[in-house]
Amino acid sequence: MEVCKKITDNLHMFENIFENCSDIVFREITIHGKTRILLIYVDGMINTEMITNNVLKPLLYNGLPQGLGTIDSIAQMCEQELVSVLQNKKLSNSDEIAENILKGSVALFAEEERLALLLNCPKFETRGIEESTNEATLRGTRESFTEHLRTNTSMLRRILTTPKLKMESLQIGKLTNTDVIIAYIDGIVSTSVLTQVRERIHKIQLDGILESGYIEESIEDTHLSPFPQMLGSERPDVVSAALLEGKVAVLTSGTPNVLIIPMTFWDGLQAPDDYYERAMYISMNRWIRYIFAAFSVLFPSLYVALTNFHPEMVPPKLMLSIAGLREKSPFPTVIEVLMMEVMFEGLREAGIRLPKQIGPLVSIVGAVVIGEAAVRAGIISSPIVIVVSAAGISSFVIPRYRFSIPMRMLRFPVLILSGLFGLYGIAMGIIAILIHLIHLNPFGKPYLAPAAPRMTRRIRNVFFRWPRKLAVHNELEGE
Repeated sequence: MEVCKKITDNLHMFENIFENCSDIVFREITIHGKTRILLIYVDGMINTEMITNNVLKPLLYNGLPQGLGTIDSIAQMCEQELVSVLQNKKLSNSDEIAENILKGSVALFAEEERLALLLNCPKFETRGIEESTNEATLRGTRESFTEHLRTNTSMLRRILTTPKLKMESLQIGKLTNTDVIIAYIDGIVSTSVLTQVRERIHKIQLDGILESGYIEESIEDTHLSPFPQMLGSERPDVVSAALLEGKVAVLTSGTPNVLIIPMTFWDGLQAPDDYYERAMYISMNRWIRYIFAAFSVLFPSLYVALTNFHPEMVPPKLMLSIAGLREKSPFPTVIEVLMMEVMFEGLREAGIRLPKQIGPLVSIVGAVVIGEAAVRAGIISSPIVIVVSAAGISSFVIPRYRFSIPMRMLRFPVLILSGLFGLYGIAMGIIAILIHLIHLNPFGKPYLAPAAPRMTRRIRNVFFRWPRKLAVHNELEGE
C-alpha cells in the first residue's frame, strides 16, 4: 500500500500495521505552528541523540534548511534530502517502510508528501569483541566474531584488504527477515560451489532464521550423515584463510558462528593455529590427532573384541589380570562398556549445561565418584573404567568440537558390532564408515579429498605441514 499525503492518514495506517506493538513510537511535531511532520520508530533501537541533534533541533530552532535554492516546505526538504544523517532513502510502499522501521530506521512523513524519508540511525546493545572460547589457540589473533553482522564483515575487511573480497547481502525468513551475507574472493572461489550456495540459500522457505544452524541444515547435501558438511568458526583468521583457499563463507546476523563451505574430513582435524607454529611441531601434532581420533572410536571396541573373541592375541599375563578383575562382574563386557559410555556422555553433557564455575568440577568429581563406586559395588570391572575414560579423553584431542561429535556417535555402532562379531565386526564397521565417507560429496567436493581421490601435491599437506619456503618452492616448480 502506498503512503498518503495527509499526516493523519499515514498515522492511522501505521497504527493499524503496528497494532498492539507498545514499543513503536509515533511522534507528531508541528514546526513554527504550521508545518507538521510525523516520526515513527522503535523505542530502544534508534540513536535518539542523533535524531534530536541532527533533525529535530535544526528544524525547531533554525527552520527549514536552505540548500542550493529556497526551501519552503518539509516535503521539499525531504525531496532534496537535506538532513544531516549519513544514510537515508525515500520509500512510498508501507510494507517496505514498516520493515525498515523494525530494523532501526526512523520514518519521517511530511504533510502533502507521498514519500517517507527513512533515516538510518540504529543503536543496538551489542557484545564486545572477545576471545573465542570454542577455538582456543596458543598463537594467533584473540578476536572472535560477535552477533553484530557489520562488526563481523569489518573484521574480515581488516584482514583481506582487497576489492576482490565480495559480500553479497540477502534476507531470509518470512517473519525474521534475517540478514545473511555470502562472502568470497573473486577469482579464487570455486564458481560451482558459489553457484550452489546461492541457489540453495535462495530456496530456503522458513518463517525464521535464528542462527546459522538453520541455514546449515537447510542447504546441506544429506541429513543422514553424522559428519558435518560445513565448518563453523568464530575466528576471523580461520574464515579469511578459508576464503583464500577458494571457499565460501556465510555470515548470519545474530550469531558469531560463520559457516565455511565446503568442508572436508581433514578440516575437522586441523587446529586454527596449525599455520602459526613451526612446521615440524605441527606435523607431529597432526599425527597425534589422527591416532587419538581413531583411538577414541576403536579402543572400547578393540577391548571387547580381544577379551571376548580373541584372547589369544592378548599377552597371557595381561589376560589373566583382566579375567581376575572381571570375575565378579554380573554383566557381559559389551554391556559394561555401553553402560559406562552412556554415563560418560551424560557427564560430558552435564558439564556443558551447568554453570561454568561448577560444570568442570561436577564432570570430574562425578566421573571419579561414580566409577569408583561402581567398581567397589562389583557392577563393573576396573579395566572398563580405564578403557572408557581413555577413549573419552582421546576425543578431546580433536580440535573442532562439532567434528568430535560424530566420532563419539560412531563409537556405539562399532562397539555393538564388536560385541557380536569380534574383530570381524570392527572391520565391517570401518569399511562401512569409509564407504560412507567416500560417497559423501558436499557441494560437489569429495569429503576425503585430497586422499580420495588422491591429489599428490595436496595430500602431503594433510599428513605434514611443510615449511612455507619449501611449499612456495615446490609450487613454483609445479611439483
